[in-house]
Amino acid sequence: MGRDQQTRKSGQIIAIANQKGGVGKTTTAINLATAMAAAKKKVLVFDLDPQGNASTGFGVDRAAREITSYDVILGAAHVDDALMDSSVPGLGLVPSTVDLSGADVELADLPQRNFRLRESLSTAKLRERYDFVLIDCPPSLSLLTINALVAADSVMVPLQCEFFALEGLSLLLKTIEQVRASLNPRLAINGVVLTMFDRRNNLSEQVADDVRAYLGDKVYNTMIPRNVRVSEAPSHGKPALLYDHRCSGSQAYIKLAREVLGRDRARAA
Repeated sequence: MGRDQQTRKSGQIIAIANQKGGVGKTTTAINLATAMAAAKKKVLVFDLDPQGNASTGFGVDRAAREITSYDVILGAAHVDDALMDSSVPGLGLVPSTVDLSGADVELADLPQRNFRLRESLSTAKLRERYDFVLIDCPPSLSLLTINALVAADSVMVPLQCEFFALEGLSLLLKTIEQVRASLNPRLAINGVVLTMFDRRNNLSEQVADDVRAYLGDKVYNTMIPRNVRVSEAPSHGKPALLYDHRCSGSQAYIKLAREVLGRDRARAA
């Protein structure tokens, strides 16, 4: 019991970020969180993307999202007011709606504009209540993403195995360095997750090799394959692990969760 409480108090906040869209960022947030919850971890997904796809992926109807991450980051509501239970035991959700698309403009004139999310999460004492808080960031290097990077302990980067992957990655890494230098000195790179990997495509293999040569052991061993069942799952309002836990994509996310949890234990030790 004492050990569990100690783990809970040192809960990790991980921003899942990539300024490019369509790289599997939200899919990774949904399914990694689900796999962690299946491993008996208490997990919260904080949907900070105006598209609200993480919320949709957990089957939360837009009409049910009365208090959202928009209200939280602008200080109009406490995290607990927005918090919802998901269909996954042990997994909570702070949902998002399109209202969040205007938050960048509204944040620009507010005091401590880069620290709004950090303050909200700290006030709610989420580190003491959850083992992991996963922030699903928007596909841009906006004020919302900066807020997530300032609030987080580390950044997980889903990276699609495509030609321009490294070019986009270098821009994100530069932003992380800038945030670390001026706003959040403890921010670390949690790891890079290679997504949409296709063994039949030589380019996928080449990109994977290049990224590993560039970042070494920052790249997770687990690679997420292209998988139709994972793509279908959000339209059914379910994580892929609930939609079809036997498919190759679900099994990859289970392996990724084991790897993430193993690295977390090693860091703690």
